[in-house]
Amino acid sequence: MSRIGNLPILIPDGVTVEKAGRLVVVKGPKGELNLNLDPKIGVLIDGLNIFVKRKNDQKATKALHGLFRAILANMIKGVTDGWSKTLELVGVGFRAQSSDGNLSLTVGFSHSVEIKALPGIQFEVSDNTKIKILGIDKQLVGQVAAKIRAIKPPEPYKGKGIRYEGEYIRRKAGKTGKVGGVGG
Repeated sequence: MSRIGNLPILIPDGVTVEKAGRLVVVKGPKGELNLNLDPKIGVLIDGLNIFVKRKNDQKATKALHGLFRAILANMIKGVTDGWSKTLELVGVGFRAQSSDGNLSLTVGFSHSVEIKALPGIQFEVSDNTKIKILGIDKQLVGQVAAKIRAIKPPEPYKGKGIRYEGEYIRRKAGKTGKVGGVGG
């Protein structure tokens, strides 16, 4: 029994949801998103609610049931409120600049790293060390944030690098010299 998949999704004011065959289109004040449904999953739009139904009770179909319900709920939240991820740059001389919608990072390499904004993604830089990634597609926002973080992930000794806001980095103790012994 899928507890998530059986929950109805409420359609807020200003959002329209249309179904044409296997394609579900969600339109809202921030934009429009599309979703191709799996043949094992059906969607019923009933007034202000969306119900996600499955065709059978096989294990793979049950897994898709909750997945597609969560994706549809994320699409509706995306077109109304939008999604965002915040990254922090930690390190001496680490900084970010935004120009023409693109992002330029100085993170300890001999050159600056240029990142072009994908369609539907916006970058906001504050304090030269905080990058806010905004968009209506939750998966795309998370993927862009992960790719930026992968440029210089935080290292465990000093904690320098690009990290998510509020992320805890486990620190390691560095090297220690031998105590009381003569090198040999």
